[in-house]
Amino acid sequence: MKRPLGAQISHMLKSRGVEVIFGIPGVHNVELYRGIEEAGLTHVLARHEQGAGFMADGYARATGRPGVAFTITGPGLTNILTPLGQAYSDSVPLLVISSCLDETAATRGQLHQMRDQRAAAATVCDWSEEARTAEAAYTLIDRALTEFQMDRSRPKHLQVPICLLGATAHSAPASDLETPSPILASGSTWIDDVASALAEARRPLFIFGGGAVGNQSERFVEKVLDHYGAAAFTTYAGRGLVSPDYPLYFGSTLARPTSPDILKQSDLVIVVGASLDEVDLWRSELGHDCRLIRVDTDPEVLYDRHAADWPIRNDARDFMQTLTIHGLRLGGGESDWTPEDVAATRAHWRAEADAERPGIVPICDALRTCLPDDTMIYSDMTQFAYVAKEVWDMPRPGHWHHPTGFGTLGYAMPAAIGGAVARRAANLPTLAIAGDYGFQYTLQELGTAVELGLPLPILLWDNGRLKEIEDSMVASQIAPNAVVARNPDFLKLAAAYGARAAQPATLAELQRDVLTALRADRPTLIRMTPALTA
Repeated sequence: MKRPLGAQISHMLKSRGVEVIFGIPGVHNVELYRGIEEAGLTHVLARHEQGAGFMADGYARATGRPGVAFTITGPGLTNILTPLGQAYSDSVPLLVISSCLDETAATRGQLHQMRDQRAAAATVCDWSEEARTAEAAYTLIDRALTEFQMDRSRPKHLQVPICLLGATAHSAPASDLETPSPILASGSTWIDDVASALAEARRPLFIFGGGAVGNQSERFVEKVLDHYGAAAFTTYAGRGLVSPDYPLYFGSTLARPTSPDILKQSDLVIVVGASLDEVDLWRSELGHDCRLIRVDTDPEVLYDRHAADWPIRNDARDFMQTLTIHGLRLGGGESDWTPEDVAATRAHWRAEADAERPGIVPICDALRTCLPDDTMIYSDMTQFAYVAKEVWDMPRPGHWHHPTGFGTLGYAMPAAIGGAVARRAANLPTLAIAGDYGFQYTLQELGTAVELGLPLPILLWDNGRLKEIEDSMVASQIAPNAVVARNPDFLKLAAAYGARAAQPATLAELQRDVLTALRADRPTLIRMTPALTA
């Protein structure tokens, strides 16, 4: 069937399993909207392209499927570059399709004109390409969707000239996308070597990262840990892969300054699906003094500065499943790790976190005890989240999402909207955590949440300042400057958007307000202050 290409793209996306599009229509991308309803897609109207990008990111993290956003030429694309950068650093499958001007070399002064729009997006994407024919557009969309499955998931940008979007085109070819097989390590003896090394080790230690989430790796994690008496850390993104009740679990505390003391006690470290970046460690070296095995699908990770002794290119689930089947047959070794030592270390680090940013740990404890286990949480760059990521153990993986790598402000609420859209049909709870300053980067998306009628609690940590920056200035012996901003009346602001609002005075009231918000017919802004009492 022939249709304008913009409409054909919507039909193609629907045929490839896309259900929701996030974006804002404009004069330059209106042809992308011609086929949305006819194709059976749901469109979520954001209030800003940055919000649309974060919503698509949150949707992708909640579902494991690509998040898709439509934007206009020029400023629409530049507005979504921040979400693209966040998706790149956190390995999120985000596809942005934008319009572009038909010609820019010989003409100046056009609406939304940039010197090189494609190249601008390429700075924060895996790739950014322009389709100059309908066939090229279809090929590039399928390329993006295939690479999301086969490679490390990172965002892609496709731009299509305005005239081409409106030109008649044949339908996209039928999909022949298949689920890829796991990437297997070269050679056939690696499993024997790993299992033997584990059996011989007295203090084996695993580190699990976000790359091990989403493929049921957790089904095999504790079998392996139990069998070998291995201790474990997770990165922030890997929380939930190890049960909080596992007695040799050190938590998501790799960034603690004294965690290298623990790593130096180990005689074998196995890192599965963790890139061990600066934002995972906040130091240049891991801190181990023994053999290091790295398991990852990304060759760049396997041969990074940490210099693994045994780099294994393998899917995390396949690795853990094979190790479970093979290793349990071979038998395990005796472990010198003790639950008492692990518990004492964790208690010490928890006390450090409480002393560094007072008053947050008790609130985390109160929230953790009242929220359903299947609550999905999206947090922003705020001191509340920095503490929570260390002391709030997750009962299951892939249920806490934070803008770890790029570290953008304004992520939590729009990303949680995307997550809530994805989880709404199954009536699964979603929650956002933001700081008073970062919340104002994307506060207008509160209108989208109200419009959609999402039962979304938005926990606002309001200490009236950029406290993390203030603390950093003081620690650097710099007189605090530009760290206090006049805040609006957040409760009235929520009411102006049509949202519910609450300001609990005690932890019990906070628990009550959060549970009420999860049952509401619209979002609820819950203002938390350091004055919260037990």
